[in-house]
Amino acid sequence: MLTGINPLLNGDLLKHLEEMGHSDKVIVVDAHFPAARLANRLVELPGTTAPEVLAAIRSVLPLDDSPAVDLMTSADGAVLPVQTELLEAARIDLTGARFVERFDFYRDVADAYVIVRTGETRTYGCVIVRKGLVGHE
Repeated sequence: MLTGINPLLNGDLLKHLEEMGHSDKVIVVDAHFPAARLANRLVELPGTTAPEVLAAIRSVLPLDDSPAVDLMTSADGAVLPVQTELLEAARIDLTGARFVERFDFYRDVADAYVIVRTGETRTYGCVIVRKGLVGHE
């Protein structure tokens, strides 16, 4: 048992976050995302939402320089409530995020260090986060 660590950060996820290097990507995705097909490393956290998992990750992971976060462009181009919650969980505003089209997002996931699949049922509840330098936030 560890103290001060968010309980959503299980041993597998902590190990992957620790092993990541500068600018490596962790992807937090909703339950609809084809994570098993695209992941090199997959951590499953059913029963969670994407924003709460991202907030847990951000409690131990510094963000890279801009763009620190990529979100998937919604069908109508609007910023959806789940995306606003993801930005809040990342502790950034819209100026620190980049929006990418769905198939570009899938392509960008191909070289991700780890994908974390949540139980998020809202669509477009996916985010790419790049690891920054420890001690430089």
